[in-house]
Amino acid sequence: MEILDRDRSVVVVIDLQGRLAQAVHESNVVLESTRRLLQIAGLFEVPVILTEQYPEGLGPTEPSIQAAFDALPGPKRKVAKTRFSCCGDEGFEDALDQLLSGTGEEQRQVVLAGIEAHVCVMQTALELAGRGSQVYLCGECVSGRGRTFRKWALDRMHQAGVVLTNHESAAFEWARDKDHPKFRDLNRLLREGQIGGDQDV
Repeated sequence: MEILDRDRSVVVVIDLQGRLAQAVHESNVVLESTRRLLQIAGLFEVPVILTEQYPEGLGPTEPSIQAAFDALPGPKRKVAKTRFSCCGDEGFEDALDQLLSGTGEEQRQVVLAGIEAHVCVMQTALELAGRGSQVYLCGECVSGRGRTFRKWALDRMHQAGVVLTNHESAAFEWARDKDHPKFRDLNRLLREGQIGGDQDV
């Protein structure tokens, strides 16, 4: 699997909504890590897709995540869906095609965050990988209602070729060089406090 290339990358944040976002295992770590992932994507102008699963029933995106999404200066799309997997949803497929135009499925690098690990995240990851996309899962940005289901889901995704990574690794891969014009901003952002490194796998 390749190092992340910001020109072929897209961040997909899956269904961090309502009470469920607060109820998942280590929710504070997941929310803060995902918020920072969005800020990093903004620094490097990596496009972002934010999905909501049946928002009429599950509620809107958690406010801190919605605010970080709204603040993004770069390309972004928000998609409401009813399918558990994002794949096959017309709005999601259109968003991928628009944000990564000119990039074939086998060249796409999709960085995933969200909930729940064993349902919507896993189904999306497995389908994307099965279609040839390179899929990178930010482990500290993914959870579910229980540590065991999360672990089993991560194990299954890893066995299917999904790369387990984290938001800081993604950031340094997008930067590639300390002389990148955004590196100082990145360094300042990461110094705000270490998060996610001690989460159970």
